Amino acid sequence: MPLKSRIEMAIAQSIARGQGQAAPPKLAAALDYAVAPGGARIRPTICLSVALACGDDMPELSNAAAAALELIHCASLVHDDLPCFDDADIRRGKPSVHRAYSEPLALLTGDSLIIMAFDTLARAGDAEARRALELVRILSNRSGMPNGICAGQGWESEEMVDLSAYHCAKTGALFIAATQMGAVAAGQEAEPWYELGARIGEAFQVADDLRDALYDEATLGKPAGQDDLHDRPNAVASLGVDGAIQRLKDILGGAIASIPSCPGEAALAQMVTSYAEKVTPVAPATSPVRQRA
Repeated sequence: MPLKSRIEMAIAQSIARGQGQAAPPKLAAALDYAVAPGGARIRPTICLSVALACGDDMPELSNAAAAALELIHCASLVHDDLPCFDDADIRRGKPSVHRAYSEPLALLTGDSLIIMAFDTLARAGDAEARRALELVRILSNRSGMPNGICAGQGWESEEMVDLSAYHCAKTGALFIAATQMGAVAAGQEAEPWYELGARIGEAFQVADDLRDALYDEATLGKPAGQDDLHDRPNAVASLGVDGAIQRLKDILGGAIASIPSCPGEAALAQMVTSYAEKVTPVAPATSPVRQRA
């Protein structure tokens, strides 16, 4: 089965459980709205790609890991868009959850998706409890404090920002989780896969900084210019456009070199190369550039 089909099926199963029985209709609808149609599903794709490279001997467990990752990611987007954070009207080309369903329901949607992610892992643990418990540990570590996306959001409220810790927590955390969870789901140790996830996460952050600086809202499917608006530290402000593009290429080259030895090493290197081509913004002269103030 193609990776995209595995991911979508696993997410749909989790959402359906949350919509079952006597669930409040509006909140049940908001759960589906928050995850579908999905974006690129980059994190779960990386998770399953690593699992396949390591043998993928328990596909139901790796599917659960991929779904849980995406549920946490979608929850973070719902919360990020709230007025207390980015106050974003658009996400993935449609009204953000709080605009479509109200702020209270958006908060509950994000909370429900977080809980659903860990429930998904718990339900998949019957066949191999040790692996499932390790998956829960990794995902919780990369979701909360001090190493997860909550910490990343928290850095934005500090007067002095540790830029490395900020980027690692805000963006890198779920990519580290993706590589490590894919390996653990397939029976491998997590630690050797840290560097690959960290490098991919850093590359994604630099690429996101470039897109935010160069593209308009219609192209992004979400508000543009958020780094300038919220005075966030970013690669374009530090390195300039050309410097940030070169930094992105260097990071991705290092990512390929960091792939641990495994049966599917060549296929995984090809996946990272393909990912690099997708996330690297085109040159400003040929792209739909947004004029910066």
